Amino acid sequence: MKRRAFIAGLAGATAWPRAALAQAAIPVIGFLSTTSPEVFAVRLRAFRDELKEQGYAEGENLLVEYRWAGDREDRLPALAAELVDRSVKVIVAGGTPSSLAAKAATSTIPVVFETASDPVALGLVASLTRPGGNLTGVTNLIVEVGPKRLELLREVLPAARTIAVLVNPDAPPGLTEQFLRPLQAAAPGLGIRLHVIHASTDQELDAAFAALGELQAEALVIGSYLFFTSRAAQLGALSLRHKIPAVFTYRQFAAAGGLLSYGANEAETFRLVGLYTGKILKGEKPADLPIQRSTKVELIINLKTAKALGLTVPLSLLGRADEVIE
Repeated sequence: MKRRAFIAGLAGATAWPRAALAQAAIPVIGFLSTTSPEVFAVRLRAFRDELKEQGYAEGENLLVEYRWAGDREDRLPALAAELVDRSVKVIVAGGTPSSLAAKAATSTIPVVFETASDPVALGLVASLTRPGGNLTGVTNLIVEVGPKRLELLREVLPAARTIAVLVNPDAPPGLTEQFLRPLQAAAPGLGIRLHVIHASTDQELDAAFAALGELQAEALVIGSYLFFTSRAAQLGALSLRHKIPAVFTYRQFAAAGGLLSYGANEAETFRLVGLYTGKILKGEKPADLPIQRSTKVELIINLKTAKALGLTVPLSLLGRADEVIE
């Protein structure tokens, strides 16, 4: 299928005549995201596949109304309110900002969220085992595997002592703290000094990479924010251009020239989101569905980039990789 047709299919379901929907009594759910359908393509595919397993095929016996904020988090409250006004059966919230916006928008419509952060600390749910209220969802190991990213860089760069960490200062409150805390705890034991640098715009990204030389940073860890995820290819190209060994969460980064990607498997996470969405459509309540944890992670190594940077990747590390790009 051509890319343009595929993208149109992601968002085109909202054009269905509402009278026809009412007559057919087709359930309508909402899908809210900070970013774009292109960034969520892998996740959407897994989400839809699992919904089919649950008996719901989009365009046949299910309608999905998509709301994409296009990397503008300030648009999320209005987009969430639109879905509430539509009286959708379920709101699916992809990412922490969308999850917080959905929670603020409704206390009655069920919400299935996806977040890399602690949903209790964020105030999304009362507890992991008994969410209470109208929200439940899926978390992954993106935050917890932060120290592993430092270890992976050290395996490739055993003499590295200064590593920069790129964060988004405009992220929701508490998100950056959750991301940085395990890195800061692990760094002393690895003999690593961390430099935290900030970027929340494309211009700031360019400036941050340009500043790495002045900081004498020998490697870079990129924080797991949706703003960065939507620029994974750009970040991979920047890291190669500035000749900085870097690690990010998703495969797109390594495929675009980043040295390593290590993080949650997008498809597995959104398969679980689809599972819970299907359960709620069948009548189960969010308050009774404990928060699920997606534990599948994947390691991608760009060996071509390693050679360009003059680095030798240990055979033991190559053997553990899920994919090696040559």
